[in-house]
Amino acid sequence: MAIRLLHRINRLIAADAHGLVESLEDRNLLLKQHLREAELELQHKRARSEALCDEQRRIAETTERIENALSRIERDSELALAEDRDDLARFAIRKLIPLQRELTALTSRTKELGDERQRIREKLTLQEADFEQLRARVHAQLATPEPRTQRATDVLDAIVAEEEVEMELLRRKGTRGVQR
Repeated sequence: MAIRLLHRINRLIAADAHGLVESLEDRNLLLKQHLREAELELQHKRARSEALCDEQRRIAETTERIENALSRIERDSELALAEDRDDLARFAIRKLIPLQRELTALTSRTKELGDERQRIREKLTLQEADFEQLRARVHAQLATPEPRTQRATDVLDAIVAEEEVEMELLRRKGTRGVQR
């Protein structure tokens, strides 16, 4: 019966030790996971900034094409007016007005993109600095044992001490029986 009790105590200690290690690993895994998520968020912001830059580039190319077309149509309308060809001037102006509207919209969109990109860059700069601090704190946390770990070890030592007491008690009972 005493051996069964010791066996059960031994299994209990092993299970508690495994549970303790798992709880420590979970905390460390959570820290690492949060760090990965923060890094992914930074990558997402960088990608968004790149996408905005690409869109600004495409708009700049389109704007240049429209400005060239506007310049050409302006010359055509001036030539038509100089030759008193109102019908040709009207035709040119019908082409000119939608292009001017599109150019205005593209200019507005370019400004919006620039503002958004600037906001993202400012946030990104702050968040990258915060991320580096977070990374340093996480690495420091992972490198140092937690105070809770030490207290849990003390509890395990106390349990082991109780087991030793039981063993000593059994030895003494056995020795007492031999002396009689």
